[in-house]
Amino acid sequence: MTGHEEISDRDTQINPALFVSRSLDEIRFWSRIMKEHSLFLRLGFRCEDTQLIAEANNFYHVFEQIEQRSHAFNNQTSPEVIRKFNSEVQQAATNIFAFKRKVLGLILTCKLPGANNFPLLVDHTSREANYFRKRLIELNEGKLKPLPDAIIKENVFFLRIMADHAKFIGHLLDPSERKLVDLARNFSNDFDELVFQARDIESMSPQSKTVPLLDQFLDQNRVSVVSLKDFKKTARELIEECKIKSIIHPLLADHVFREAERFLEIIDMFERHLTGVKPRSI
Repeated sequence: MTGHEEISDRDTQINPALFVSRSLDEIRFWSRIMKEHSLFLRLGFRCEDTQLIAEANNFYHVFEQIEQRSHAFNNQTSPEVIRKFNSEVQQAATNIFAFKRKVLGLILTCKLPGANNFPLLVDHTSREANYFRKRLIELNEGKLKPLPDAIIKENVFFLRIMADHAKFIGHLLDPSERKLVDLARNFSNDFDELVFQARDIESMSPQSKTVPLLDQFLDQNRVSVVSLKDFKKTARELIEECKIKSIIHPLLADHVFREAERFLEIIDMFERHLTGVKPRSI
């Protein structure tokens, strides 16, 4: 295939070995994320929200157990065992998605006045839960999205996640941290623009599914994600060392850093599959 040919849209069947390794990778990463979401939501509830706090605590323990159980399996585990585990985890992800949407509804109808969970943060965490559950369904069906569709859709999803992170950091820093607040705002604007560009490419599909366009798309996104990851790393270190003023939980700082790392790994994986060339280090 030359660099100017359109990429085929054939379904990609997943082989058993890849099914097992990919399933375990997704569950190990996202179960930890879901566990931490439960903690962050709990910390944002009011003292009187005892039922919501209890539900959040329950989800924390559910995903903590899932995370622990996932490490009892390995790449030699039977695909049938993993398929059953995927179904169980997918149901847990569906349940926490429903919980998050319920909380969002309560916030937007002003039934939790004085709570500290931003509506966008709750929506953000629910989008990640939905992503997780859909990924497990896709794996159990034995199919992955065709490469061009996967590249575009994954980038649309993760670019918006990165834009949200920048907004949260900017709002949770103390207003007196003017330089850092400005940096966070600039990252937010940058990633909002990248989301718009990604959606433009998505709307131009299938004509936009060419190697040169997608390769440039990945390169441009990688540069911005690396910069944001470095910013998050610095912020995490400053928070851990108590060198800046904020209401950012140290675990939240690490949480958003790990998600940026995850996005970079996905970008690099796509570039290897797209061009057969190892991505350039930045």
